[in-house]
Amino acid sequence: MTTSPAEGHARILEVIRQIPRGQVLGYGEVAAAAGLPGRARLVARLLGMNDDPALPWHRVLRADGRIAMPEGSSGWREQCQRLRAEGVAVENGRVKRARPVDTLDVAIWGPR
Repeated sequence: MTTSPAEGHARILEVIRQIPRGQVLGYGEVAAAAGLPGRARLVARLLGMNDDPALPWHRVLRADGRIAMPEGSSGWREQCQRLRAEGVAVENGRVKRARPVDTLDVAIWGPR
């Protein structure tokens, strides 16, 4: 079953709306949660065109936890400020995130 562009866009925006206050997701994680794995650039493009002030766009980051806008730009500063207001620790435009765990063994014993 193929997804129309409008349907895919709507699913991405809904995933972003569901990110809880004080938490973040990467562009790729948003795409995967919307059922569009590998479409991180689509997520970035949609956020770049966003004009909905209620959309919590600031909760979406690069996979490495960095803010995707140029450092020091007004958007970069705004995203840092919004995240900090929600209690997210932002240092030099980066949010340290726990690495996802693949298996229970890795969670308990760590990598080999």
